This record gives sequence, C-alpha cells and structure tokens, in this order.
Amino acid sequence: MATPDPQALPVPQHVYQAQAQLAAALEKVEGKPVDLLKTPWADVEKSVIKLLGGAFQPNRPEHQAIALGLAGVFAQRMNAEHQAFWFPNRDSPEGATLGFPEAIIMLSPFGAVMDSMSQGKLAKLDELSADIRRSLGQTRFNPGAAMSLGGQPKLGPPDYQRLFDPGFLQFVVLDPAKAQQTFDSKPDALARDVKDALGRTQPPLPQEARQQFEGQIVMSLQRLEAGKPLAEQVERAPRLVELMAHMVSTVGGTGCAPEEFWGEIVLPLLFIGVPQQFPPLDEDELEAYKQGAEPLALFVDLVPHAHKAPEEGLLGTFDMTELGLPHPAFSKVGSLRLIQVNPSRIKPLLEQFDPAKTQDVVNRFTQYLAEKAGKPAQESPQGKEMLQAAMMLLTDLKRSVTTAQGPLCLRRLTEAEAASEQALALVRRAMQGGRIILTT
Repeated sequence: MATPDPQALPVPQHVYQAQAQLAAALEKVEGKPVDLLKTPWADVEKSVIKLLGGAFQPNRPEHQAIALGLAGVFAQRMNAEHQAFWFPNRDSPEGATLGFPEAIIMLSPFGAVMDSMSQGKLAKLDELSADIRRSLGQTRFNPGAAMSLGGQPKLGPPDYQRLFDPGFLQFVVLDPAKAQQTFDSKPDALARDVKDALGRTQPPLPQEARQQFEGQIVMSLQRLEAGKPLAEQVERAPRLVELMAHMVSTVGGTGCAPEEFWGEIVLPLLFIGVPQQFPPLDEDELEAYKQGAEPLALFVDLVPHAHKAPEEGLLGTFDMTELGLPHPAFSKVGSLRLIQVNPSRIKPLLEQFDPAKTQDVVNRFTQYLAEKAGKPAQESPQGKEMLQAAMMLLTDLKRSVTTAQGPLCLRRLTEAEAASEQALALVRRAMQGGRIILTT
C-alpha cells in the first residue's frame, strides 16, 4: 500500500501529498511498487538513497519533502500497530503530531525521520518503535492503564489537542526589571518562591490544585541545574522559562481566547474602526445572512479596513519585523510561546477604540443586512457572546498597551493551560505581592 487510507487515518494534507509523491517516485526508481508499510526500513533506505542522489542533506527542500513522505509512512505504521492518530499541533514543524490512545505519548514522525536520516540510518525508526511498544506495554499491564470501560481508547485527537496544541493566545505586559531578574535567577530560588506563593494565595488554592502546581512547576524547576541562571537553560526547558517570566513579571494583559478568534474577529474590528457607510452586498453575501451566518462574522469579512494592516504577519496585525524575543537566550528555541511584539501599529487604534461605538456600528451593520436581505434581524446568543468577548479583549488590550509600562508580549497557551489561567493568576499575585512578616 503506497498511500494511506484517508478514512482509516486522517492525515494532514501536505503529509498525505508528500507520502503519495514518495510512493510514486520510489516506484519509478525501482521499476515496481514498494510496499512502504511492510518493507524493512533498511531496505526502504536503499531505495531512498537512489532518490536522494547521495547523502541526506536536511537543508535541501527536496530532501525535506522525501523525509515528510517517510514521516507519513512511519505514522501509518504506528496507526496500524497502535491505532496512533494525528492531531493539530502548532508547535510541530509539520503542524501536527502523532498521539496514542492508551497512554500520553507524543511523537513527531517528521522529527524522528529527520534524525534517523541525518545519521544515515533509517532503521533507527525500528528502535524508536520498540521504545514506544515497550512504553505502551507497560501501560497495558498497569492496573491503572488509561482504558475506559468497554475497552475503548480513553484518549483521542481532541484530548491531545486540548493538552498540547497552543491554540489559545493572550497578550501580556512584562515588567522589564522583574523579567530580567527572573532570567538571571537560579532555579532552586525560584522553586522556593513558587512553593512559598502556593501557601499564600488568596483565596487559598484547593489541595489538589496546589499539588498539581508543585508537581508541574516546582519539581520541574528542581530538575534543572541549580547553579545556572534560568536564561542559560532556555534551550533545555523553554516552556518552563516562559512560564516563570509570566508568573514573576506580568503586570498587565488580556484574557485568553482561541487564536482564530483573535485573528478573524477581535483584531479586524480594530482595523475596521467605526465606518459611517457599508459596502454594497451581493446575492451570495445576502444569502449567507439568510442562511444564518453571524452578522459579526460578515461584518469583519465584508467591511473594508479603515486602517492599513500588514498583508502578511502574525494575526494579520504584526509584521514579522515587529516581532522580537523576550530575552536573547530564546534565539536558541525553535518554537516560541512567548513573543515580544511592537505595539506601535495598534496603539493609536486602541487609543481611539470605544466599545460602545464599535457595538453600535456592528448593530447598524446588522440592520443594514436585514434591510437588504428582507429578513428581520434576530440576535443570537452566540453572536451576542462573541461580540461581548471581543469587546472585553479589546478593552483589556487597550489598557495593557496604553497604561502598562513594559514590553508587550503575545503568549501562546494550550486549551488546558488557558483553563487553568485563573488559578495561575492567584499564584502569580502571591509571588508578586509582598510577604507579611509578623513580629512580637
């Protein structure tokens, strides 16, 4: 079988195409089809070498395409043996990662293939497969194995995406002095500070939450080299260093929301402004409204921007030249979740932003739609909630940019992290607040 069955294993489109192209190329070079699911990796490598025309060069795009096709094959083998599945993951080079239903194991097939081919030994994938088989075997024989009643897998793509895909965003303002102090601090000192703060939160954290924070943060800090500043260990634990910068030095910011909501609704409202007139509507646009499309979504899609936004860039708002690092040490990290942004483009727009005026113009556009479509406007609970959330986020962002002192950063979170942000805020306030010392 040369290409995956889309019904059996939903595959990212670019991976699927790379795998199909690889199968066709190998068939051409060998003069016969190559069974990529059953042929030993050592034999697959012999055929791949003919395609490469020499040693594997990871920086060559055509060699990367071959590696991506092999990654699809490796993923398909994992699916056949362990029911592994792809799930969206923005941190992954291929935009998706492989998960396993019986235990929390994440695998980047592309990274595994690149590593094996760089060492000139594709058969290393067999060693990785054996490690995974061993880990899953231990889970199966564990009385607390992650299987639900009826023998159905406990974990699926939505579970992994919630835990590992950083699809939520928030803007934060960092106090520059506190941030530098954090990066210069030693992990053991920070571990003590976090542990102390966990006992001083107001209101007190539930015991379960406190234990979770200790396990995830305090113990992670204790596993780092005690004598080295945090900045010197960014490459080893980038997520932990980013989190500590947030906990110690964040002095302002917004709530969390899905990346798509920021990029498709919230920030476009800022660039559209408060137009006095609306563009003509064609039949397709009116039909979309009649079929139940949210007026807010149509507003940001159809009304031209009053203020110029970059054609490319982060969230359609920040040009790549407006992005930076919270600390030079992060230059060693491939995938950042804490990105410094230059707010100069949006600051004047935020200064003009008035939530009442924005809500009014959206309401006027809704009436305009209703009039042109001949269908009465009916506010949906979802549309009302979306508009209120957008106004709250923009109000938070306005306050952060116009009043807080310090660099503005964009922070990426998983859905699970976003859900725990409220509890984390209690710990953060305890860490940043002064200790009360009683004397007699």
